Amino acid sequence: MIIMRSRLSLATAILMIGIGLAEPAWAEHFFFSTGNPDGRLGALSRRPSPGKIETETADDFALTETTVISQAVITGLIVPNTMPLASISQVEVELYHVFPLDSDLSRTIRVPTRVNSPADVEIDTATRDPLARTLSFSSTLLNPSFTVANSVVNGINASPNQLTHGEGPQSGEEVAITINFTTPIILPAGHYFFRPEVLVNGGDFLYLSAPRPIVPPGTPFPAGVTDLQAWIRNANLNPDWLRIGTDIIGIIPPATTAPTFNMTFSLAGDTVPEAGTPGQANCHGKTISALARQFRGINAAVLALGASSVNDLQDSVGRFCNP
Repeated sequence: MIIMRSRLSLATAILMIGIGLAEPAWAEHFFFSTGNPDGRLGALSRRPSPGKIETETADDFALTETTVISQAVITGLIVPNTMPLASISQVEVELYHVFPLDSDLSRTIRVPTRVNSPADVEIDTATRDPLARTLSFSSTLLNPSFTVANSVVNGINASPNQLTHGEGPQSGEEVAITINFTTPIILPAGHYFFRPEVLVNGGDFLYLSAPRPIVPPGTPFPAGVTDLQAWIRNANLNPDWLRIGTDIIGIIPPATTAPTFNMTFSLAGDTVPEAGTPGQANCHGKTISALARQFRGINAAVLALGASSVNDLQDSVGRFCNP
């Protein structure tokens, strides 16, 4: 309670002086999108539940400066297509650095390669879960019947049995899930993987692929950053990952090369050019001060960034500063 009171006092002080401070460095809204589904693939991304193991599908994005991510939208299939939207009962989001960060380099991998994959373990401070009250979500039906040409659901195997060519077409309800981070995610500049999971009571969520390379209305990667292909793993393969296209689907004649995929998602938020540096003693105060200047007060920052309260925004800053 003493710590909370001191944090609130800091926020209150900044709120009082924030309006009178000089203009902040130039900031802008952040938006990234891989575009629209291309109908080529549905890849399972599932929360664990009785009789069903966890399966994770991840795709990458890049930030050029410290950014507050307040919302994400993912698009996928609900299978079977008789499931109501209310059957979507949980959504969890994890973020990963790019391998070899956060990974055990001393062990023998069980996949063809880990180059450009997600790390072994997630960025713990960036996990958001409705059970922890750090996100909320809503679902929208886009198409009552949407078909993908191929799918990856159960065929996620360690080497040398990783090549399956996929599990064939799947049809289901195309849905968009809007995820609001009530405890916003603050990240420094870097290259990351975004991994959402969905629990569908009585069914599954197949994350839909998007074109790679990205085409309009998708947004391009920053100059000098490579758009990596999507990866997948289940609880049996963890902590390794497989490339969905190169490793699992492979070459299917008459094609002469293996396909590669992006997944359909978007991220939105705001950059914070004057944020503190994670790990430094003044990170928390400097970041709160930057937010107060940028949004003309900490309460205004809470509203603009979609946080549920000043406490939740303080929590976001604490997670950012102490990764």
